[in-house]
Amino acid sequence: MQSNRPPSIKNWADDDKPREKLKDKGKEALSNAELIAILIGSGNFTESAVALSKRILASVENLNALGKLSREQLITFNGIGEAKAITIIAAMELGRRRRSEDTGKNIKITSSKVVFEIMQPIIGELPHEEFWIIYLNNSNGILHKYQLSKGGITGTVVDVRLVFKVAIEQNATAIILAHNHPSGVLYPSEADRKITKKLKTAGENLDIRVLDHVIITENSYYSFGDDGIL
Repeated sequence: MQSNRPPSIKNWADDDKPREKLKDKGKEALSNAELIAILIGSGNFTESAVALSKRILASVENLNALGKLSREQLITFNGIGEAKAITIIAAMELGRRRRSEDTGKNIKITSSKVVFEIMQPIIGELPHEEFWIIYLNNSNGILHKYQLSKGGITGTVVDVRLVFKVAIEQNATAIILAHNHPSGVLYPSEADRKITKKLKTAGENLDIRVLDHVIITENSYYSFGDDGIL
């Protein structure tokens, strides 16, 4: 009796096997679906791992969107159990952390765009708000990035004393404020404006400049400095 099940990846030509393809041609030769297929190892009764991976990718806009899928959402795909879902989530998180590390080393802040490029991988895709401080030296080089607070969907608590305690410990001469808006709304709230003013005034008393406050969303940003309201 002939089976309707697709041939296993083990029975494919070597050039079509994701693992062998990566070994022989390098990681750049693989499609996103083939890379995910390596992670999950196998498909289901009617799909190969590659076909299943293509179907998962077709259900989301891009890899960023894939990285936002929860374990519960992933296991709705036939052939993705808890172990495979966790493997995909772990791989996506490693990619996010790598982006964060790559954009934070030996960089000088020359514009609000640079702040966005540094902070977007860290907070741009989070479902909750986080408030961060970037501490700078005289050349606007990054000394330290510090998560000041972590809150809910609509806000965080900002401790002014802690902001400048860390600044003094780091010998920082300037700071940049950054927080995310999970709602995607770029413009600052009244609370955002008040805390910016409060931190700027406190910094002036300590001779530590507040250079900017940048609001981060997944795809864009808003700069107090660029808008001339700092």
